[in-house]
Amino acid sequence: MNYLVVGAGNASRPVARLLNYLGHNVVMTDLKELYEFKPIYQNWIQKMGEEGVILDLKNPNPTLDGIEAVYVPPTLPKTAPIAKLIDESDVKILTNEEFSQMINDLISVDIIGITGSMGKTTITTLITSVFNEAGYDVWSCSSLANNLVSETIIDGIVTGKADECDIAVFELPHGSLGLLEKLNIKIGVLSYLTPEHLNEFEGSYDKYQMRKLIMQDISQTFIANAECANETDLLRDDTIFYALDKDVDFSGTMQDNQITITYADSQFTSPFYMMSYFFENAVGAAAVGINYGLTEEDIIKGLTEFKGISAHMEDFGDYNGRQVIVDAAFLPDGIRTTLDYFEGENLVVFLDHFDTSWVRDKHEVGLILDEYDNIKAVLASGFDESIQEVDLPIAEEILNAITKHDIVKVATESLEEAAALSFKYSEPGDIILHMGPLISFDRENIVNKIRIGLEDGKRRYK
Repeated sequence: MNYLVVGAGNASRPVARLLNYLGHNVVMTDLKELYEFKPIYQNWIQKMGEEGVILDLKNPNPTLDGIEAVYVPPTLPKTAPIAKLIDESDVKILTNEEFSQMINDLISVDIIGITGSMGKTTITTLITSVFNEAGYDVWSCSSLANNLVSETIIDGIVTGKADECDIAVFELPHGSLGLLEKLNIKIGVLSYLTPEHLNEFEGSYDKYQMRKLIMQDISQTFIANAECANETDLLRDDTIFYALDKDVDFSGTMQDNQITITYADSQFTSPFYMMSYFFENAVGAAAVGINYGLTEEDIIKGLTEFKGISAHMEDFGDYNGRQVIVDAAFLPDGIRTTLDYFEGENLVVFLDHFDTSWVRDKHEVGLILDEYDNIKAVLASGFDESIQEVDLPIAEEILNAITKHDIVKVATESLEEAAALSFKYSEPGDIILHMGPLISFDRENIVNKIRIGLEDGKRRYK
């Protein structure tokens, strides 16, 4: 069949690549030139061209001549010329439901899906560790590999991973979940719900929640963090809940370097060498394992061998007598959880740019930091990675909300400078803590910038 895929954005690229893989003739059109996309997306687009997708870029007036079916992304304005052309034609429109069915037909193994506002990547990685230690060949797709997980899933199908695994573990952010809204999920997990990305949902938290709750509609077994029940009353009656220190289906208790998990009439304790929010996510991973049929011994091995996730409460080591911790916390509850963990420690905090593709409440971030008496300084980067420009008002909005006079506040023009200045305002024995969302979207680049800044500060401020 001859397909036209409109746009080369996040929704359209996976569709075009899969259609091409299935043997269809695919034209992908976009208003932009290749160089106008972010480098990571340029790589995907170029790969698709090499595989056979016809790239019709910088074309304001694509045609439907010879086209039998089209895919239209949800972001396409109805006033766009191609949208009007499609509306006036009788060409078939490929739906997300049909696209999901194509993927279902290509994945023969059980799928475990994880969504939520926070904790998705952590739970995905923990579940992967548990199933790996149980002897499964796991195909794991998460934002650790690519922020657009649906693109990673399609890459796995095209490259044969879907045919080589015993089980699939998919992190499904709201964008991927919307595209794969009819995926067949064996066990679905809702890790947490809190307002986020609302500018994509017309400012409606209800609409955002409904997107996340697609997970319970497509899952045979549904597991949720008990906190989700405080956010919505729409959870399934048979939802299995997990939490720390609560009377729920799966409850966890933290001890030094170990975790005890209680469920039904059973209880087991596992070594666990992580910190902070990893504990609750470990309970969720255990709930998945038990409900799938793994043994307690399998889960203990998986939790024992889990080594954490890059830039999630990651200990970067000792720099001039300061312990450096890098964390990807950026939502209010996540920031508080991270800061609470360091109660009693002297902290110098440096932040990356809090607006990525989405506008966030920077004032609220500042108010949260203002609650903690153990913070000595806050250094906020004003460099916007999405447009590669300095936007100091974003950093200043955070800092202006901090009212404590004894907290040093500095807005910087780069993340590297924020990291470097953390040495100027700290002393041996202090903890230097990074927080912010950029690591979740451009991990390798941001971690590299942090390391450059730390090395610079280590030399400049001995």
